[in-house]
Amino acid sequence: MDKDTEQAIAAKGRHIAIVIAATICLWLILSLFVGPALGLPGNYALLFDFAALAGLIYAVVNIFQLWRMRQGQ
Repeated sequence: MDKDTEQAIAAKGRHIAIVIAATICLWLILSLFVGPALGLPGNYALLFDFAALAGLIYAVVNIFQLWRMRQGQ
């Protein structure tokens, strides 16, 4: 494996890790603190859940792409 490919794989892995961590942190903050503090109805909690689900699906797609990159080497 050449150095550029290794750097691309490492960068993609870091990107995936940041996406997962940020998604979970934002979801927890919005669901546990912001929503109840503002007295938002349950529909907004469902909206936060779907947004977190979208972020995690994005991460899974990128994990699959990373796996394919590593298989190609």
